[in-house]
Amino acid sequence: MVHRYLDVRRLLCPMPILKAEAALRDMVTGEILEMRATDPGLTRDLPAWCRMQGHQLLALHQHGREWIGYVAKGCS
Repeated sequence: MVHRYLDVRRLLCPMPILKAEAALRDMVTGEILEMRATDPGLTRDLPAWCRMQGHQLLALHQHGREWIGYVAKGCS
């Protein structure tokens, strides 16, 4: 179940990660953020950021020209 949706399409690095960070700040541990991006850099930035911040990357896949990621908020 997705708890929050974040549209970061047409934004370039570092904005998708900064927006995800802001969105997760208002969420509780275990809630899931779905984000859609057009910046291909998300494929390396999102997994690395999740590892560093203690969040769990549930999935990241490409759909057409978009990347869709699902992140479960960790206890950071």
